[in-house]
Amino acid sequence: MPAPISIFWFRRDLRLHDNRGLAAALRSGHPVLPVFIFDPLILSGLDADDARVAFIHAALERMQQELTAAGSSLRVFHASPDAAFTQLLAEYSVGAVFTNNDYEPYARKRDAAIAAKLAGAGVAFHSIKDQVLFEKGEVVKEDGKPYLVYTPYWKKWRSLLRPEHLETAASEQCFPYFYKTHPLPVPTLKALGFGNAAKKTFKVPWPADRLLSDYHQTRDLPALAGTTRLGVHLRFGTVSIRALAQRADRLNETFLKELCWREFFMQILWHFPKTQQAFKPAYDDIRWRDAPGEFEKWCAGQTGYPLVDAGMRELAATGFMHNRVRMVAASFLVKHLLIDWRIGEAWFAKKLMDFDLAANNGNWQWVAGCGCDAAPYFRVFNPVLQAQRFDPQGEYIRRWVPEYGTDAYAEPVVEHKFATDRCIAAYKRALNASRQPLFP
Repeated sequence: MPAPISIFWFRRDLRLHDNRGLAAALRSGHPVLPVFIFDPLILSGLDADDARVAFIHAALERMQQELTAAGSSLRVFHASPDAAFTQLLAEYSVGAVFTNNDYEPYARKRDAAIAAKLAGAGVAFHSIKDQVLFEKGEVVKEDGKPYLVYTPYWKKWRSLLRPEHLETAASEQCFPYFYKTHPLPVPTLKALGFGNAAKKTFKVPWPADRLLSDYHQTRDLPALAGTTRLGVHLRFGTVSIRALAQRADRLNETFLKELCWREFFMQILWHFPKTQQAFKPAYDDIRWRDAPGEFEKWCAGQTGYPLVDAGMRELAATGFMHNRVRMVAASFLVKHLLIDWRIGEAWFAKKLMDFDLAANNGNWQWVAGCGCDAAPYFRVFNPVLQAQRFDPQGEYIRRWVPEYGTDAYAEPVVEHKFATDRCIAAYKRALNASRQPLFP
């Protein structure tokens, strides 16, 4: 009978260094076979040129190079998780499967199904906290209920943070314990159905100390390189949250608070996994406008509001949008055009390289006023004043809207005061007439 092995299943943790689940697998006493699964159910919802698949592929190739140098290899599947583990159980004597926790609704169902499958085969399934400092019910109110407002969550989160939460897991020191094999093939992008995706050169833009030290002063100014651009790396785990939080704890509490926001929305998603309903049910009674032409202008950056248009064009061209501008652009769709926040959320999910379900859903509901920690529904951002405050020289706007200030630039799709009055009236009608509770 062949000697047993352990399997480590990569998902949102595409790195060999400081990977807690991988470190646990490498301590299991059995050689570790690293596995990644391209799930057709997930890939089927993406365009053939989706840059996120190319990003994942590049991260896998980088790990494959490191593993090959250590005499091991990734085992990469293009199959359903169930089919992949059926094959693994048939080919190897599997002692245990290790992975890191994922908190999204689909991932929870997937992992429960795989855990049950493995249990039926007598194989242990170990899922470990890695992509956050605190998870699930680790930061709760005194009565054990989850926080629904960020500020008290942050205060509790900060009070609980200890040096041990920031300790790194020395997974990269355990290379001798990987399963020894010749290099196994990694499917090409074309074989995965993504032949139109641009090949990526993988590089982590590790922020300089100066950038983090100045973060609280520069993060809202889109013309500057004042943010870390690490969103996509946090999304796919090509950086360690612990390594980043160590530096934030030392250099800038504002940046640490942003990392806490990420975990706030993740714990909200864990406790309240219904993402297609308003967190405050009464807001589902709002009568949204059916305005596909105006939605298309928003997507194309042709609304006649330059800060909104600059952001939407940046998104289309790069898969990135500055955080301040995301808020203004999202607010414009919901409050100025009175278009359902779920439509905008889906567009960002399709286009953002750093799309994360918890943060995307949480932030769109915040903008719409229907989220757990929402701005009041009657707050309507003025995109003109936002541009004057955060892009006073128009540098960011001119970078993405070169025709701004000429006759070629689009006329405003709606007048600000009219849109504000229309929005507040629509919200008032819905909330006054609703028989739904304010909170679930």
